[in-house]
Amino acid sequence: MEKINQKLTGSKKNTVSRLIIGFWLILAFLPLRDALGQMSIISDEETEQYLAKVIRPIFQTAGIPFNRNKIYIVNDNSLNAFVGDGNNLFIHTGTLLKADNTDQISGVLAHETGHILGGHILRQKIKNQSMQEASLASLVLAGAAAAASGRGDVAVAVMLGSQSSLLSNYMAYRVEEERSADDAAVKLLYKRQTSPQGLLQFMKKIQKQNALNGIEESDYFRTHPVTSERVRFLEQAVKQSPYHQDHSLDNEFQRIKAKLYGFLQEPAQTFKRYPPSDTSIAARYAQAIAYFKQLNFGKALRMIDALSAEEPDNPYFYELKAQIYMEQGNLKAAKEAYGKVLKLRPDAALLQVDWAQAALAVSPSPAELKNIIAVLNRSLQQRPSAMGWLLLSQAYDQNGQTAYAEYAAAEYSLRIGAADIAKRQAENAQRKNPPSALRLKLDDLLRRIKNTYPDLNEIKQPRKRG
Repeated sequence: MEKINQKLTGSKKNTVSRLIIGFWLILAFLPLRDALGQMSIISDEETEQYLAKVIRPIFQTAGIPFNRNKIYIVNDNSLNAFVGDGNNLFIHTGTLLKADNTDQISGVLAHETGHILGGHILRQKIKNQSMQEASLASLVLAGAAAAASGRGDVAVAVMLGSQSSLLSNYMAYRVEEERSADDAAVKLLYKRQTSPQGLLQFMKKIQKQNALNGIEESDYFRTHPVTSERVRFLEQAVKQSPYHQDHSLDNEFQRIKAKLYGFLQEPAQTFKRYPPSDTSIAARYAQAIAYFKQLNFGKALRMIDALSAEEPDNPYFYELKAQIYMEQGNLKAAKEAYGKVLKLRPDAALLQVDWAQAALAVSPSPAELKNIIAVLNRSLQQRPSAMGWLLLSQAYDQNGQTAYAEYAAAEYSLRIGAADIAKRQAENAQRKNPPSALRLKLDDLLRRIKNTYPDLNEIKQPRKRG
């Protein structure tokens, strides 16, 4: 979002234009593809598996279809979670790192589920459209005022007055939606026989952060409205609840926090947060990651081996071990470690891709290539990914299946936004006389490219100078 903001507001020539563009940015509702392009998304099997355990029962209680592929972890240290088009759920790493327990995460996700139940996403898009239309009208009024008076400051005054009224109405609308989502969250938690205490605790965290940032003093510009009234509502809900907090996933949550902290923070910060005197599994997990980031592979491996000895059925310790071996260049050992991971989590799509990457790097035999291709195809059916398609293309190429290799490469190119290259690769595959099943896939791919990028065929190539 910062890059968009800098791009749109870089010009200093037109004050009124800068005001209107900035205002629209606040209200922008990006399509999923564009939104993902502006975020740093983290893919981690362990964290996503944990979040699925939390959100699946909430969605089931709400009667909402659950799809784990619609959970996105955003690498952002702020306290935030939100839902987008298609019930895609985004949760910031800051929310995971600053929460104290699973109940707080559950409360936040129940609140976001309340937005889905309330139809707030569609209403928000409609409201945003009307806000943009009203903003455009205020821009026209500002231009007329400037023309009549010959003074730019009059235009700015008109703009600010119009925007003030619009934003005030918009924030009142948002506060009402937040109250509605709170009410839905409490009802969902009651049905799950869980106390809303976690949601209350997290709400107070946001309230405290807003107060520190001076946001609480201004009801006008709160982007995440947290009012005293909402806190009082949740306090009353906690008092009325006959249920207790659920701590069954707290140990798992502490490990998730430690893992994220270890990978996202500098090693010095990790050792400060998780000092050697802390011998809990979560702390040692974070410490091993910190040693890994310091390239102290021996120390990191020894710590992981000790953790694996305590929990031999924990696939994620073997996953970290495999990552360390990959960084060392010990590809054979990495493949063996990933093999242990898949024995424990055979259907984990992300881990299947990691295993395939290591397996392709150690000169696989024809039989091994056949297995790699099968595993990657299963992974891509479950969870399509650019890396999965790239590795599948390499596997097909090593196996001498050039038409399939071109097809997989085209899928990869399309996923990274290189539609022109994807089109050429798909057409190359068609010229290799592919079997009928592959030809159908190629036809579908070219149709998707045409529908997504309708202007692609209209791009004219520059004339050659003669």
